[in-house]
Amino acid sequence: MKISAIKERDPLEKRVALVPDIAKKLISKGHEVYIETKAGSASLFSDKAYEDVGAKISNLDQILDNSGIILSVNMPSEEILSDLKPHTNLVGLLNPYRNKDILKLLARKSINAFSMELVPRISRAQQIDALSSQSNLAGYRAIILSSFLYSKSMPMMMTAAGTVAPAKVFIMGVGVAGLQAIATAKRLGAVVSATDVRKAAAEQCESLGASFIIVDTDEDAEDDSGYAKEMSEEHLKEQRKLVAEHIKNQDIIVCSALVPGKKAPILISEQEALSMKAGSIIVDMAIEYGGNCELSKSGEIVEVNDIKIVGDLSLIGGIAPDASNLYSRNLFSFLELLVDPKNKDKICLDDEVVSTTSIVKDSKIREDFNN
Repeated sequence: MKISAIKERDPLEKRVALVPDIAKKLISKGHEVYIETKAGSASLFSDKAYEDVGAKISNLDQILDNSGIILSVNMPSEEILSDLKPHTNLVGLLNPYRNKDILKLLARKSINAFSMELVPRISRAQQIDALSSQSNLAGYRAIILSSFLYSKSMPMMMTAAGTVAPAKVFIMGVGVAGLQAIATAKRLGAVVSATDVRKAAAEQCESLGASFIIVDTDEDAEDDSGYAKEMSEEHLKEQRKLVAEHIKNQDIIVCSALVPGKKAPILISEQEALSMKAGSIIVDMAIEYGGNCELSKSGEIVEVNDIKIVGDLSLIGGIAPDASNLYSRNLFSFLELLVDPKNKDKICLDDEVVSTTSIVKDSKIREDFNN
């Protein structure tokens, strides 16, 4: 199979879908690997590093015209997709909930598309779970960024001159990113608390040393896949009331609450944000989906009353080499299922993991995204 990785066009996106080590593994499996010129530069992988493992450096036009499988980080532009030949297979973090119009283009062009966000939460798919691998690193970066912006100490420091109090860090949304944010903040010596609508998150938080805050309710906030689902307005109202007092005493807040296919819920109102102390930091990891804080602005650091609200769209870009390595391994494990082992020029859609990620097949858009 001719497998190619293209360069990301978004200037904020520094990751690459295929790193040299994984390109080498694919070649050892009998595949031909092509890399678009300078595709890995932003992640510190030179063209020579790919050539040294046997991959071929090529321009975009040649790749689009000759590849059986195209690997990307994000959904490519309509301009690029328009030049793909029919029956090409596109694999990436394609964000089908927000790219429904582009899915129609893929269907018209007879492009088969597989979205890595949709990998099922089953044990044998853990090596393929790109959302988890990337969210883990993003959670780490959120804490590192907030500690850099915070003008005081993170850990408690006891000196002859007196004691410096530790920072109080509050994590809102305890998925993979939130859990890593908790772990990182604890390692830096902060006092950490967290909240999530899923009661199952309490044990995870407490095992990492964070105190857990949640509304006492019978409403089930977890769907069958283990993700948070959209809650009733009444529940959200109670949740806001519970955390409002807590927020006032926090130094750093990291928000990472998302609901698949929905706009991110507002967890911090303007009034609540402004109730924080001068010098406080809010990092809104959900900004790409509208944000969890009412004052967040996409791609900006907003400063109001000496409180910084960070709407950074490129958190993961700050750790691009590691993010690319993990994502590339996720893709390798996925390709092991996608490519027919008996005939490497064909793809196999029988596996549950592959079929779950399939969003466009044989010119038809999956029903979930065809409305």
